Amino acid sequence: MCLIILVHRAHRDYPLLLAANRDEFHARPTAGAAFWDAHPDLLAGRDLTAGGTWMGVTRQGRFAAVTNFRDPARTAPAPRSRGELPLAWLTGDARDPAACLREIAARGGQYAGFNLLLGDGEALWYYSNAGAGDPVRLEPGIYGLSNASLNTPWPKVTLGKSRMAALLGSPVDHAGLLSTITDRRPARPETLHPLGLDADMDQLLSAQFILTERYGTRSSTTLIRDASGGLGWRERRYDATGEQSAVMEEQFEVTR
Repeated sequence: MCLIILVHRAHRDYPLLLAANRDEFHARPTAGAAFWDAHPDLLAGRDLTAGGTWMGVTRQGRFAAVTNFRDPARTAPAPRSRGELPLAWLTGDARDPAACLREIAARGGQYAGFNLLLGDGEALWYYSNAGAGDPVRLEPGIYGLSNASLNTPWPKVTLGKSRMAALLGSPVDHAGLLSTITDRRPARPETLHPLGLDADMDQLLSAQFILTERYGTRSSTTLIRDASGGLGWRERRYDATGEQSAVMEEQFEVTR
């Protein structure tokens, strides 16, 4: 997944609001979000090549999402798939996100660069193996994550955060959340240069919603968790031309 815009405990009625795009090669086989047979409480998509996921939730209110960390200097294959990382929390035995992230940090060098968000309905934590920092508990606020560190001001992230902030004064629904991550226009070249993102491919990938022949936005997911414990999830999947090919929606009450 390459773009996540979220609101963590910054809205009176919604402890968590999220809109996210997953970008991937069109040829990589993927199963859309569903409850897993092996883990009936887990709602997530599945990467059919390595078996992991990019984002998921559980009926008990656990949440996890991962993005790749863009680092041209670190391109060698890693021994383990980053898709394992959300599952370590969503299907594991760790008592809380901080404990899970400490375990992950101890083996972080076995994965290519990643950003990881873990939550339990109360706290939300962030960790990346691409820096030297420890896991961080996030304060209430609006956050954006793409393929650099949390809140790095890439144009797609800045745009998403500003749209999300504007949305919070209106009634919240899935359509509104989706509108924060759907811009298909590449960023202006002058906004990329200060970030070192000035190659032709970086220009193509600078849009929130990516359209290229071999690689692009495969799905968009919106998530609404309300203060009474209800959780709503909607996933839209797209074909290689960017046309919507399927919609899946789940609504359930979080149990403890």
